[in-house]
Amino acid sequence: MDNIDITKTTQEYGAEEIQVLEGLEAVRKRPGMYIGSTGPRGLHHLVYEIVDNAIDEALAGYCDKIEVSILPGDIIKVTDNGRGIPVGIQTQTGLSAVTVVFTVLHAGGKFGGGGYKVSGGLHGVGASVVNALSEWLEVTVYDGENIYKQRFEKGDIVSDLEIVGKTDKKGTEVLFKSDPEIFKESTVYEFDVLETRLREQAFLNAGIHIELRDERDISNIISENYKYEGGIVSFVDYIHKKKSLDVVHEDIIYFSTNAEDDTSTVEIAMQYNESYNELILSFANNIHTTDGGTHEEGFRRALTRVMNDYARKFNILKDNDKNLSGEDVREGLTAIISVKLKEAQFEGQTKAKLGNTEIRTIVDKLIGEKLRTFLEENPSTARAIFDKALAASRAREAARKAKELVRRKSALETASLPGKLADCQSRNPEETEIYIVEGDSAGGSAKGGRDRRFQAILPLWGKMLNVEKSRLDKVYGNDKLMPVITALGSGLGDEFDISKLRYGKVIIMADADVDGSHIRTLLLTFFFRFMRPLVSEGHIYIAQPPLYRITKGKEHHYAYSDRERDEFLKQLEGKTDIQRYKGLGEMDKEQLWETTMNPETRTMLRVELEDAAAADEVFTILMGDKVEPRREFIEKNARYVQNLDI
Repeated sequence: MDNIDITKTTQEYGAEEIQVLEGLEAVRKRPGMYIGSTGPRGLHHLVYEIVDNAIDEALAGYCDKIEVSILPGDIIKVTDNGRGIPVGIQTQTGLSAVTVVFTVLHAGGKFGGGGYKVSGGLHGVGASVVNALSEWLEVTVYDGENIYKQRFEKGDIVSDLEIVGKTDKKGTEVLFKSDPEIFKESTVYEFDVLETRLREQAFLNAGIHIELRDERDISNIISENYKYEGGIVSFVDYIHKKKSLDVVHEDIIYFSTNAEDDTSTVEIAMQYNESYNELILSFANNIHTTDGGTHEEGFRRALTRVMNDYARKFNILKDNDKNLSGEDVREGLTAIISVKLKEAQFEGQTKAKLGNTEIRTIVDKLIGEKLRTFLEENPSTARAIFDKALAASRAREAARKAKELVRRKSALETASLPGKLADCQSRNPEETEIYIVEGDSAGGSAKGGRDRRFQAILPLWGKMLNVEKSRLDKVYGNDKLMPVITALGSGLGDEFDISKLRYGKVIIMADADVDGSHIRTLLLTFFFRFMRPLVSEGHIYIAQPPLYRITKGKEHHYAYSDRERDEFLKQLEGKTDIQRYKGLGEMDKEQLWETTMNPETRTMLRVELEDAAAADEVFTILMGDKVEPRREFIEKNARYVQNLDI
């Protein structure tokens, strides 16, 4: 495997390399501008910011071990063995460089000084933002001679930087407690969330050792170590093993290159599996670019071109055959694209998309040259990949014919909307909502109880197709899914157009039992695989019908959990009547409206897509062919289940 040369920066990393761009006042007033949100995502982001600074030290060649600990009270400690933040006086401010880094926004060694060749830190704001949003923060610096320490509270200096001892080691330790005044929802860290991110960083930086420790329960300390000499090749292998996917070819294809002017490097690892889904994860300076960008564009374009050129050259595609599409050549592909640039340009505040145009050309050239050579030198692997792509192409053609048949059939019918749909009067997607309801009896109650001005009802019945095991051609014409596709009006797959969505809220309403849970999962899998923007843009909701109706005299209450039921029973002394709802069909229209459909009183869960890769993994495990990983997943997550009615 080729090795990328991230050489040590030659210039000194001292106080003069720390540049000040602006002050810190706005962070506590508008934290969302700097960390995205003040919910769990923003809370965990604080840890990433400090870790990113340590990773930048590793990229510069000075650090190979990073330790992250969650201490009792959800205090975070991040330690690295890099050079240590400079302790000298920074001339612009007259303060020590450590103080500047933690108290001044946009102060860091990443703005054109020689401190770093490439870095992923959030525009140099990381340390100061974490400090501003912490109840308190302590930084300890080891410079090989002295130990320096400084404490801050809510971003303000509490003690000056002072020498507290002698040492022969180097590095930085940051200890902080997130501020509950800012993170009102929760200040509790989730081990699994941090684990996913830190493992990702270890994959992206081959050879770096990252340790994550959870010391909140002293009697049960959890420690995980991540170190992958194989880098992103190990990443692809890990994904396929974690999802228990059978691979099309044994060898993981890996390419890398350095830009001629030495300002950027590119690594790509890829392997095909037997599933019908693609998973392309792209990163720029270790930041996951969830919205892609120029590096992904270059990869997709070059992959399609090289595959078609090869297929023509070796007569896999005949003269009369159409070219393979991008979807065909990416079916079943897992690919990791990691680029590191001296001057990364990101679009948007959250760095979700890379904008450097020169990277598109570098990636295109790399795939164009190296993949062509690989395919020619490995004909058996090439054949296996093309068999997969050709099968995808045939399925796509079958899907096209099925789609045309559906369109012709719809055109011949007097109304193209499904017959069982009870549509609403409004045509404004900002106020309309559609309930996809399990079963005809519940559908009848929902139709009777709804507000027909803005609520539409689509009953479903019978067993739905598991799309995790099906290609697009099996979706078209499926009598359970076609009514959903037609009613929503936005198409699916590569033709999906969210501007044509007829209802702003798509609400899944199923019984609170095992069958209802299965239908919810089947529908969510379908939306995730074929209409993903519906999920990622927050249009999918899950209705929360009550489990109990508790009556005392003329007074009645609804309980949505056993705990709620018990609380009502304590309050309502004397004789009460408890009705346990086994299904939606047991409610009359007034009850269904009052509990589950009235916007004034209902409770709904919005389905959010924070991490596409994690969601992809869950759907593959839950809905795929392999039984053992599904059993392991359910056993591991059983403690999170609240209402399981068997």
